[in-house]
Amino acid sequence: MALTGLSGNEGAAMSEGSEAFVGLDTSKTKISVAVADGGRCGEVRFYGDIDSSPDAMNRLVKKLSARYQCLHFCYEAGPCGYGLHRQLTALGHQCDVVAPSMIPIRPGDRIKTNRRDAITLARLHRAGELTPVWVPDEAHEAVRDLVRARAGAMLDLRMKRQQLTAFLLRHDRIFPGRKTWSRAHVRWLCEQRFEHPAHQIVMQEYRHTIDDAETRLDRLEGQLAEVVPQWSIAPVVEAFQAMRGVGFLAAVIFVAEVGDVRRFESPSQLMGYLGLVPSERSTGDRVRRGGITKAGNRRARWVLIEGAWTYRLPARVLAGPPGWTPEGGAGYCLEGADTPVWTLSAAHGGRQEAMPGDHGGRPRDGGLPMGDRPAGGATLGGLTRKCGKNSNAEANAEQNSPPIPAHRWRRSHGGESSGELCGRHPSTPADR
Repeated sequence: MALTGLSGNEGAAMSEGSEAFVGLDTSKTKISVAVADGGRCGEVRFYGDIDSSPDAMNRLVKKLSARYQCLHFCYEAGPCGYGLHRQLTALGHQCDVVAPSMIPIRPGDRIKTNRRDAITLARLHRAGELTPVWVPDEAHEAVRDLVRARAGAMLDLRMKRQQLTAFLLRHDRIFPGRKTWSRAHVRWLCEQRFEHPAHQIVMQEYRHTIDDAETRLDRLEGQLAEVVPQWSIAPVVEAFQAMRGVGFLAAVIFVAEVGDVRRFESPSQLMGYLGLVPSERSTGDRVRRGGITKAGNRRARWVLIEGAWTYRLPARVLAGPPGWTPEGGAGYCLEGADTPVWTLSAAHGGRQEAMPGDHGGRPRDGGLPMGDRPAGGATLGGLTRKCGKNSNAEANAEQNSPPIPAHRWRRSHGGESSGELCGRHPSTPADR
């Protein structure tokens, strides 16, 4: 496609120079081009509109290369992807994909056109006022697309579940249990019957859509588990999982969205990129700071926050390494450990053997460190010693009483929490 909007006088006025900055306003069908001559006082002009095909871009680069020795291209990150960046880079020219949210905008400017946007990009690119984004390679972009497809499937499943829950609520069908979408909840859904056939049809259709969404999510997660080991930075994903609170999906999402963390000069720069630094509006002697900025990649920020919430809990007990068969039962090991901590014995009916400090696989009440407990559960004497009981008679009577498991302590003592017994409220950040 030939250049449009370029008159003969404008073409003749194009002077030869050593450097030029080219602003590209991209869209689905055409690209608006503006050129800024090198130097502070260089002229900035609108060059014209071209077709968005690769052949049209090759012809444009060939014409501009005949007039300028060095070309610097830039365009906004958007739905057109990184194909244009890779094409210009393969031709030997520098191309920056700039962040749209970081482009300076004049508050009084109320006119926006493709022509003005291209001229603005060329002028700001010459002044160095644009912020480029990190461009992944094709393999990294493919894995990131798969990760985002899995995230979209998860959101789709959540929406379909909410639709079914809202439908049941409109007809006074409320699940009496504690946790929705558990096995008990699914059994309860299967027992629901409606008098009108139309309502029953709606119920069944919602159930079918949820089953399809769950199948799609499981299929994407399985494909992700097959693709990641073949990825060039799979060792980085495996290394991130050594940290408590970071599982396979969290590590894959973070690496796919952030890429190589070595491109950040400091942890503070990484936190600023993820929007995890406090906002600030200070003037004069007054300093005012607010919540986090929430700028940057929201997916990577989300997995870090979820991992931080999980990190506060004790380490989970997981199955042993694949192919590992201990003597006397199935082996279990702590997260990240290579050796088993204890085994499941058939004499205990498949339950874990009691170990010092065992709390039934649950975090202790209030998240407080209560000390080790003897086998079979925590005695009241152990708790009173931690909480500072001063009556020896009470302590002896409590020590002679039957042991009470830690997770039953609150129910058997009128709802008192361990934090209240110790004089610390479990809702404080130190206790959570």
